[in-house]
Amino acid sequence: MKYSLLLVFLLLTACSNDKASGPEEVKWDRDACERCQMLISDRYHVTEIRGGQDHQLHKFDDMGGAILWLQEQPWKDNADTEIWVVDHHSGLWLNAKKAWYVEAEQTPMNYGFSAEAQKTKGALSFEEMQESILKRFYKRQ
Repeated sequence: MKYSLLLVFLLLTACSNDKASGPEEVKWDRDACERCQMLISDRYHVTEIRGGQDHQLHKFDDMGGAILWLQEQPWKDNADTEIWVVDHHSGLWLNAKKAWYVEAEQTPMNYGFSAEAQKTKGALSFEEMQESILKRFYKRQ
């Protein structure tokens, strides 16, 4: 009996689409950016944020849009907020807070940063990139 209940529990949790952490697969040209509502199609600049009361996942087409959207959330400084970004070379997910950012001529919403796993010459930390985006955005207003 104990094994039957354990098996049922494992099957139910395995079938659940409720993912508690980490990035999720993007449905290209079907998932919309949380901030601008445009469809996400660029595979090398997509960003995901997981946080808030339900640790819900939010998808973005550009890191800049994700940074600006996060500033408006009451839970923006929670330690358990996750931010994931795609490495513009490999297309693999990176922890955005540990990634490095280089200036890019073209990104989906023209915020101008691409993520990399390794530090290269001129690369910015997450904090430096975030500060640059916030300064540029609030300077325009």
